[in-house]
Amino acid sequence: MPTLEAIQAKIQRLQEQAEAMKAKQASVVLGRIAELMSKNGISVEDIEAYVGNNKDGAIRGKPATTQTSSVAAKYQDPKSGATWSGRGRAPSWIANAKNRDRFLVDGNVAGMPASAGDKAKSKGNYVRGQQPAKYRDPKTGATWSGRGRAPAWIANAKDRAKFSIVADENAGAAVGTTLPKSKSKASATATLRVRKGPPKGKQPAKYLNPETGATWSGRGPAPAWLAAADDRSKFLIDAAAIDAPTA
Repeated sequence: MPTLEAIQAKIQRLQEQAEAMKAKQASVVLGRIAELMSKNGISVEDIEAYVGNNKDGAIRGKPATTQTSSVAAKYQDPKSGATWSGRGRAPSWIANAKNRDRFLVDGNVAGMPASAGDKAKSKGNYVRGQQPAKYRDPKTGATWSGRGRAPAWIANAKDRAKFSIVADENAGAAVGTTLPKSKSKASATATLRVRKGPPKGKQPAKYLNPETGATWSGRGPAPAWLAAADDRSKFLIDAAAIDAPTA
């Protein structure tokens, strides 16, 4: 008859085998999920937003249970987009890594424990759900919040600033402010061109021949009755003169 120690040892071995099988199955499932996420362009934030939107409807009518606090992701696999909080069993993509710092999310510094005050301040700062767009593809109009796995149109870009929505808005504002200046400058140039030189068309009479009634505006060649006059002021028209056709 087997002893108690032998039975306990056998139970422990079976438990270890069960844990190993669970870990292997979980790794396979996570690999499939990561592959589907990569294939369909789905990020971890999209899944969290979906679960958060359907959470109320899923738990409606169920008895209240103890609430478990969610832990923010600390590490991320750049290839598959899978994340790990740094707690519990490490996934396969980071388990054998010599330097885990390159998997850190949002520039977290490894090996520097945060103080209690820092933990209290940072708790809840991770905004979940849909994020505001930070980058835009000028060709397709597709946007990206800057979090999660980068889409193909910006993943290999050397300078992501040219896709920034803020930069586009600033450029548009700059163009809007310079256009009125250019327009006003063009208007001023057109005005100068119009005003350049003497006015065209019929001119008012300035001189009058009292004998014949002929008039002259003072511009162009002087008529014979005024050309030889020593004093032209006596031919000037006063306010009471009658307007006559110009010569």
